[in-house]
Amino acid sequence: MLKPKLLLLLILSAALVHLPGSAEARSVPKDRAYYESRGDIVWEVPTQDKFIALTFDDGPDAKLTPKILELLEKYDAKATFFVVGERVKRYPELVKKELAAGHEIGNHSFRHPAFETLSVNTIKNEMDQTQQVIYQTTGHKAVLFRPPGGVYNENIINLAKQNNMQLILWSWHQDTRDWSSPGVNKIVRKVLNNARNGDIVLMHDFVYRSSQTPEALETILPELKKRGFSFVTVSELLTHKVSPKQHIEVNH
Repeated sequence: MLKPKLLLLLILSAALVHLPGSAEARSVPKDRAYYESRGDIVWEVPTQDKFIALTFDDGPDAKLTPKILELLEKYDAKATFFVVGERVKRYPELVKKELAAGHEIGNHSFRHPAFETLSVNTIKNEMDQTQQVIYQTTGHKAVLFRPPGGVYNENIINLAKQNNMQLILWSWHQDTRDWSSPGVNKIVRKVLNNARNGDIVLMHDFVYRSSQTPEALETILPELKKRGFSFVTVSELLTHKVSPKQHIEVNH
């Protein structure tokens, strides 16, 4: 049988473990709802309007970007290009052309490294270098940031805020995986079968040795336009956000 003093000590120790301020409570991982409710990260935008934001990562590219720009112009579509800094230096005229056509330019790091392996200072340099080259090329600063691979944590979120950028990801049901060259039809089906108000679609305008994205857009753009959707930049889409308490109409 335990002595009274030892028994009291064990009871107090157990109680301390479950205090609200304990290390155990603080270690609970934060989920999407937490970051979404605070506005730290945007995956999609709840809206009653039939707006969709097409986004293109990893460019610009001398082959794919011009084809995509031609198709966007043909269907009166605006998009957001999350550019890689070192490629902006290589193809500055394409970035200028994107902006001149009314599209939006977002920051997607300088060399597209795996952020989960980098120090805070290195990540900061990746953001800063890209901001600098975008500004030097266009005279505009990016207000949106998308981390490579969609990787995020508190440090990345805070660095984006310090640069006055909103961290943007994408609708989970609109990840086309076009970077893996899955086939034109798979890309088309992914977008069309899941299209709904406020979607942020993930595509790429630089895919090594592949041209499936422009081919898929040739079907996606006219079909969604036929359904009544308008294609807007991410920043434009954000202005149409409604309160979660309001009814959101889903369009297929």
